[in-house]
Amino acid sequence: MGNNWWESPVQQVDRQSEKQAEERQLQLTKPPGALGRLESLAIRLASMQGRVKPAIKNPFITIFAADHGVAEMGVSAFPQEVTAEMVRNFSRGGAAISVLANSLGATLEVVNVGTVGSLEPLGGVVDARISSGTKNLAQAPAMDRGELERALGVGREAVERAAGQGADIYIGGEMGIANTTSASAVAAALLGERGASVVGAGTGLDSAGVSRKGEVIEQALELHKDNLGSPMDILQNLGGFEVAALAGAYIKASQSGVPVLVDGFITSVAALAAVRINSAVRGWLIFSHRSAEQGHGKVLDAMDANPLLDLGMRLGEGSGAAVAVPILQQACQLHGEMATFGEAGVSEG
Repeated sequence: MGNNWWESPVQQVDRQSEKQAEERQLQLTKPPGALGRLESLAIRLASMQGRVKPAIKNPFITIFAADHGVAEMGVSAFPQEVTAEMVRNFSRGGAAISVLANSLGATLEVVNVGTVGSLEPLGGVVDARISSGTKNLAQAPAMDRGELERALGVGREAVERAAGQGADIYIGGEMGIANTTSASAVAAALLGERGASVVGAGTGLDSAGVSRKGEVIEQALELHKDNLGSPMDILQNLGGFEVAALAGAYIKASQSGVPVLVDGFITSVAALAAVRINSAVRGWLIFSHRSAEQGHGKVLDAMDANPLLDLGMRLGEGSGAAVAVPILQQACQLHGEMATFGEAGVSEG
């Protein structure tokens, strides 16, 4: 395995708790299977949390923010300054994820992994800035190996903070103008697909913008084609600091035994990279929603993932995952609080 932390084994799920949770489901006052995926979710969370009655009471959300050199190719509907402006908006509590985190009573932190300009100190924002954004991935490697390892480490540190606060579900989100271009390039390389098959509208490009974005991704895949042999190489040449940080966070969460709720397209690309780096990570990932972004379905299929929701969302920021948290909570409550046939004096079928 080597001595790289991201290759270390993940925590084993608790098969005994899983088996007892399955037995409990069969005794609840309902026909077996009548609650559908809510039943299997509760059983899976029991195996992850190592208790027959799992609970989600302490969600922890990290938004990783970074800029992308490829933005200079005109691949986004928004200017690059928006990344830093949105970090300020997160700090003030004005973003969608701020509202959702507040409604869940979740811990929300923002980690600046690499905005173009340095930011003033902001409440709730961790300064872990590696550089002024990545280099333009269509013209050069997005980052060097040291920067990639630092970005993975930023994700690891976020999960260490979450675990230290007793988080029982971890959500990673992202913010970065042009990051769907980077994520689409990473996805294309990981999947062995053409850029055009995974590229979408991102922040709202028109069809001409989407095809230009596809061309930029093709240019990048061609430029780096001899240096995409491993998932680490793919992240280094095509990734963003926040995409790499997410991958590091998912790996560390799996190693720490913290269940992960994956958000949308960009976070799923990071999850696929994490699974390709360390395949056992997949056992700790729950997928929240199917994004409206075109490439998301292919990325989900590559991990045999079946998300809980399909609401046509494509915001990022961890917002789709946050919306799915109450479903996990209700799955746990139904599993833990419903009466068994014996307790209720109800005749079994």
